[in-house]
Amino acid sequence: MRVRKHAWVVLTITALAFIAIGIFRNEAAVVLRKATMICMECIGLG
Repeated sequence: MRVRKHAWVVLTITALAFIAIGIFRNEAAVVLRKATMICMECIGLG
């Protein structure tokens, strides 16, 4: 039980660190741009 608690905490901290790194590297804008292009291609505009 104790190992599972520690694993959850470690995974949460790791996930938050990767999210912060992505935000600082402006990756959110890149992901949004790519998602927009995919959606435009799906409806036949791109």
